[in-house]
Amino acid sequence: MRTELVSEPGDPGRPNEDFASVGLPASGQGGSLVVLDGVTPPSDGGGCLHSVPWFTARLGGALTELTVSLPDVPPAELLSRAIARTAGSHAATCDLSHPRTPQATVVLARWSSDSVDWLVLSDSVLLVESTDGTVTAVRDDRLDRLPLSALASHAVVDTTLRNKEGGFFTAAADPAVSSRAVTGSLPRGEVRALAALTDGAARWVERFGEGDWADCLALIRTEGARALVDRVRSLEHADAARVPPRRGKTHDDATIVHTDLPPA
Repeated sequence: MRTELVSEPGDPGRPNEDFASVGLPASGQGGSLVVLDGVTPPSDGGGCLHSVPWFTARLGGALTELTVSLPDVPPAELLSRAIARTAGSHAATCDLSHPRTPQATVVLARWSSDSVDWLVLSDSVLLVESTDGTVTAVRDDRLDRLPLSALASHAVVDTTLRNKEGGFFTAAADPAVSSRAVTGSLPRGEVRALAALTDGAARWVERFGEGDWADCLALIRTEGARALVDRVRSLEHADAARVPPRRGKTHDDATIVHTDLPPA
């Protein structure tokens, strides 16, 4: 099995709020990948004493351990348990009811000799390549379905859209949010490769339109995940003077985990 992981902050002067891991059980059977994209909090800290990297490290670490140690538990239940464990580690010191308490997008994929299972919550993406070469993007498109006017104000987002019915959902402090994730499964013999991307890396397709998802996976496989991040950075620099500016940060943390699965 070949695996590649690249994660780069959008601003070298700020900590990377993404998390990425690959889990390989000691048994040598199967494996997993986890990618989180931390949500940058407002200037008031979002009611929590801890940073977003603190949160993503703990949530991502819990998810990585659980996907390996509990191979028969479905991904949504794994996310629920990981959120509960992480919330318990700072509930006594922080206001976890604040709408901007630390939170993250989630991509989780796990494979065994029998199946490949996955979960996607919010705007990171999982690419699933079938053995016939077809590439499917597994996405949670709730943010895409919201009007731009609704996303113009952080206050509006926090009070009416974030982790609310009719809005969008992220992993924060409520384990029940796991039921909102996009989940799926395929027989192991039908999947050749997986790639998880935070939206900072997925910009190559979603923001700049340089190719489709199949092109994106082909670029990662032939030139490497670092090449995709480098191309995104070049496009961001060229786009910085665009008027009017595009929605979102000029540069965002960019993370990619790519794995070519061994033959079933």
